[in-house]
This record gives sequence, structure tokens and C-alpha cells, in this order.
Amino acid sequence: MQWNLEQLEIFVGIAEGASFSAMARRLGRAQSAVSTAIALLETDLGVALFARSNGRTPVITAAGLALLEEAREVLRQCQRLDSRAQALCAGQEPLLRLALDEAMPYQPVLDALDALAAAFPHLEVQLTSGAQGDVARKLLTDQADLGLLFRHEHMPQALERQALGDVAQVTACGAQHPLASQRGVGRRELARHRQLLIAPLEHPYPGGEQIAPQVWRADSFYLLAELLMRGLGWGWLPRHVARYPSYQGLLAELACDWVPPALVVELAWRRNAAPGPAARWLAQRLAEELRAIG
Repeated sequence: MQWNLEQLEIFVGIAEGASFSAMARRLGRAQSAVSTAIALLETDLGVALFARSNGRTPVITAAGLALLEEAREVLRQCQRLDSRAQALCAGQEPLLRLALDEAMPYQPVLDALDALAAAFPHLEVQLTSGAQGDVARKLLTDQADLGLLFRHEHMPQALERQALGDVAQVTACGAQHPLASQRGVGRRELARHRQLLIAPLEHPYPGGEQIAPQVWRADSFYLLAELLMRGLGWGWLPRHVARYPSYQGLLAELACDWVPPALVVELAWRRNAAPGPAARWLAQRLAEELRAIG
């Protein structure tokens, strides 16, 4: 193979409508140099790319049409190589591994990732999700670079954190639970029924204030919702989880005299692995998207 990228660029340019003379002006070369480049490319490929029987206007041959998209792809790949090398030279990380709590509101996350793809088109992204406790564990074991999770009191000391926003919670129970039929529910009435709380399995974090003497615990808001729908107690859920379409008619939001505190959303990373430009950009965009949903 003796052909080069300039020859491919000339071939594609002429195939897309430029004449030999126009291509020569674009490159600042003599027209004879452009003609020679095409002739050498044809020799190397072993096929005629243009028919020159009708005067000055080059007409692409069937063989040329068959090879045109391949030539375009080679040029695109070269552009991607140059662009990624420039990004790496500027300090951009080549790979971003993001672990997120499965109960994060999906729309802000997806919108932020959509924008990330546009802002950093050559960045490779790996996404994982898990229940409470999984995100911090993946960070500590170097399975993730960034973690998107809900704040709790016993975050590992090896992690740095940045608050991005918060997510409202509601008090919920199954549609058939005795509390569902009451118009106003006080703390004393809540305490008479089993309370379901979030708790990461490997941490002493109680997952919220315990009000009732009898408590069940789970490490997933979605598992908690399933237990609530079965009438096994009452608990606090992120509002978007409680209103998940599949749960409509199966969960009831209780009107209480006490509103549960919002869940603080944090971005976390290992202290010895500071976020790169793409990670910092994503953190800012996630904060904007969370503010947009209130």
C-alpha cells in the first residue's frame, strides 16, 4: 500500500463535486499535482476512480463509488485520532466510569449524559448502578471514578464529596394499608405501624429517623417500594420513585404533619484520584439538571 491520506482527501473532494482545478486551489497546489495524486491513487488501488472522457468534468466510476465511503471513513477515523490525541494532551481523561444509585432521578442523569456526549465526543463512558452502599464500594475498590449517590452519615473517609442538589421525599404506604385511608397522619399514628427504612448492608447508617418501634430495613428504594406495596409498613421514598408509572394505584402518599427531609445528592470520588475536565464538567451539568427539576 503506497497511497496516502492527502490522496484520499483529493479523491473525496473531487467525488463530492470539486473539479480538479478547484481542488488544486483549495490545497494551494498546481492542478497537475492533483491529477498526479489521483493517478497514483488509482495505480495503488488498481482501479479507475474517475472517467475523463467528457472533458474537464470528472465523473466518478462504479469502482470509485464503491470505494468512496471507505475513503470517507478513513479520513473520519484520522480526524477522531487527531481530536482525541489533542484532548489527551490538554488533560482530558480518556475514560470516565460513573457509578450511580439506582434510585437517582433518571431524567436529570440522562439529560446530563446526553450533554456530556456532545461536549466530549471522544470520551469513553462506563455506567454502573446499584443499591445504597454499592456506589461507595465501587469507588473504594477502583471500579468507578465518580459516584452519584445520596448522602449519609457514614461516608468512607477516603472519599471526597460535592453536594449537587436534593431530591424530595414523600411518606408512602401500600394502597391497602390502614394508613392509606386516613386524611391526616401524625407521628404518633405512624409509630403504631411498622416502619421501613433504607440502610446500606455494610454500614451502620440507619437510613433516616426511626419513629416506630418495629422496623424493617432494605438497601434499595425500589425494594422498599415493593415491600410498601405489599402492605408491610410505611416508609419514605424519593418522590419520583413513589410516582413511578408501574406503582400508580399501588402506593399511597400520606399527608403527614411532618415532611421528611430531602435526600441530598452528592458526587463522590477517591481522594487520591481527582476528577478530570470531563468529570468536573459533568458535575456542574448534573447540578444544573437537578435544580431544574426542583
